[in-house]
Amino acid sequence: MKLRPINGRVVVKPSEAKEKTSSGIYLPDTAKEKLREGKVIAVAKDATEEVAIGDQIIYKEFGGTEVKIDEEEYVLLTEDDLLAKYEEVDKIPE
Repeated sequence: MKLRPINGRVVVKPSEAKEKTSSGIYLPDTAKEKLREGKVIAVAKDATEEVAIGDQIIYKEFGGTEVKIDEEEYVLLTEDDLLAKYEEVDKIPE
């Protein structure tokens, strides 16, 4: 099944939470911190031009609507729920 957003929505596949801390301790599912970032999967025609399919973004903690399709979890976000997107850089500006 394919998911096509409407009404200015953006479909995001949330990133997986880390299973182990930096010191090497494995975390149970109940202790994992829920990340607020993911990869843009689809964008409605009337959505913002700031993001495109494939962009890695950060969104509001309680923003969007979570949906599960074919055992995969997605988040439907509005333009107001989007906070930032990651960009590739060659060097740190001075």
